[in-house]
Amino acid sequence: MPLVTFTNPGYKDKTVYAVAGSFTETVLKIAKTNKIPIKFDCGDGECASCVIRVKYLDDTTPMGYHLEEKEKQVLRDIGKISKEELERMIVDDIPSVWRLACQFIPRDEDIVVEYEAV
Repeated sequence: MPLVTFTNPGYKDKTVYAVAGSFTETVLKIAKTNKIPIKFDCGDGECASCVIRVKYLDDTTPMGYHLEEKEKQVLRDIGKISKEELERMIVDDIPSVWRLACQFIPRDEDIVVEYEAV
């Protein structure tokens, strides 16, 4: 089970277990379950209010993560990733440090999630 540590300057860090191999446990769902005040408006990947920064704690190269077209577009629209960065992520099979909490499902890797609070 991967450990997900939520961090925000206004709150004490909180580390929780995520279900490895789950296809429904998004970072937003994990945060809500654990009463972490992560900011979100729509919960559907449309508004970008739940944008998070993800840091991978494993010493090995992080696993690549598939971004849905909607998430790619939203992250580009808000200036978090460029077209060139997106192409490099696809070619090199590396994850983006920027994700939407409502779309990102952690894999079996320990991560730190920097979030904006409500």
